[in-house]
Amino acid sequence: MFRLSFLLIILLHLAVTGLSADEFSRHDFPPSFIFGSGTSAYQVEGAANEDGRTPSIWDTFAHEGKAQGATGDVACDEYHKYKEDVQLMADTGLDAYRFSISWSRLIPNGRGPVNPKGLQYYNNLINELTTHGIEPHVTLFNYDLPQALEDEYGGWINQRIVKDFTAYAEVCFREFGNRISYWTTVNEPNVFVLGGYDQGYVPPQRCSFPFGFNCSRGNSTSEPYMALHHILLAHASATRLYRNKYQGKQHGYIGISIYAFGVVPLTNSTEDVIATQRASDFLIGWVAHPLMFGDYPEIMKKNVGSRLPVFTDHESKQVKGSADFLGLIHYSSVYIKDNSNSLKQEVRDFNADMAIQLVNTLPDNTSAYEFPVQPWGLRGVLEYFKQVYGNPPIYIYENGQRSLRNSTLEDMSRVKYIHAYIGSVLDAVRNGSNTRGYFTWSFLDVFELLDGYGSSFGLYYVDLNDPGLKRYPKLSAHWYSHFLKGNMINSDYVFKLNNNLSTLCHTHCFQ
Repeated sequence: MFRLSFLLIILLHLAVTGLSADEFSRHDFPPSFIFGSGTSAYQVEGAANEDGRTPSIWDTFAHEGKAQGATGDVACDEYHKYKEDVQLMADTGLDAYRFSISWSRLIPNGRGPVNPKGLQYYNNLINELTTHGIEPHVTLFNYDLPQALEDEYGGWINQRIVKDFTAYAEVCFREFGNRISYWTTVNEPNVFVLGGYDQGYVPPQRCSFPFGFNCSRGNSTSEPYMALHHILLAHASATRLYRNKYQGKQHGYIGISIYAFGVVPLTNSTEDVIATQRASDFLIGWVAHPLMFGDYPEIMKKNVGSRLPVFTDHESKQVKGSADFLGLIHYSSVYIKDNSNSLKQEVRDFNADMAIQLVNTLPDNTSAYEFPVQPWGLRGVLEYFKQVYGNPPIYIYENGQRSLRNSTLEDMSRVKYIHAYIGSVLDAVRNGSNTRGYFTWSFLDVFELLDGYGSSFGLYYVDLNDPGLKRYPKLSAHWYSHFLKGNMINSDYVFKLNNNLSTLCHTHCFQ
């Protein structure tokens, strides 16, 4: 424990004190390094009630008014506009596009017959991408469990989900795998279960008092651990199927993604240093430890006790080594303060078990709505994976700047953010990180889970007032395209972008 805590502090100190590269081009990265952007099914597709698709838990959540009264019924309507969007991707210069498959569009009842219209849509999208030389990176589950399975047996809190998820995954491997090289089973399960089963602010909104928000069912003290345990078993089962039946002829790779803050101790006290390591074990190790070592971190087993599920010897062997790569989701960094007193509470949830406080300290001139530009946090996370988990292949599947959603295309804060974070990835790669790809979130301004259309992350603005949902490039789209096409990037180019918006827009910007 002390040795790992000390290691963590040294690594993050190096990350904090080191400036990220400012001048670079994509040619500074390895030739095989992939740059892309992403979305997810419910956030972008629309057509929620068309062609046989049935509701997911995300539909239910949104229609109950939980996303600021907005829904993904139409979203960006990529279901009908996928050809236009793929052309935009090609024009931008993307190597790859990360998207998710809607389980309830492909298999409306969660298991059983495949929906031919859903199958046709994903075949069309994949074919359109490959025709334009854009590599599909596919996620099987992104918060959108079929409501039918949630109603039938409680979804992820029931081990029956392992069989149903594996069967769903096999349909995807069988039907699409000849054109897919990168599969992600589940998107950021650590955040999904904390939001969905501990605090209850995302679907399926299960939690218990006093830990959650307006939940009518659930148990915050145990269900997050149960749900993530079953996710790991489902991931391992799908991986075993893929490796035994499909990987040899399809030659693809399969992984899972993890949400990771950059973490730094609030003070240099021993207590905060140890708490920072504890935070990493709970937030990252919860998923990464079983994948790498076959079991949960020791501090989790100690603090959580009997509420933490136990892997059988067989399950441990199946989970260990079940990821060919890890997807990394990273947006911001937090400071950690020890809160060991929480371990004395008679009833505890995940946050009390972790025994820390997350402290946000915003730099001067930083909007409270936007993420502070702290690229050292991402570099520190990559270094942490290298040192603690044996430097696995990593694809940064989400990284981007949040802003209020409006009609401006002058998203200079997003340009500066992406510039700085790609520079930090370059530094990490030069320092030996096995990072193999970087994807911005998101390609378009999509429906966001927590606030619907109140915030945006997109390179392209979608005009919701236009019946055709016209797309408009922001400054960030121009910056990313310039970079992707091999041009040198530096601070001078960033400022030049800002000063030449009217020239860059041509006919694509607002009239």
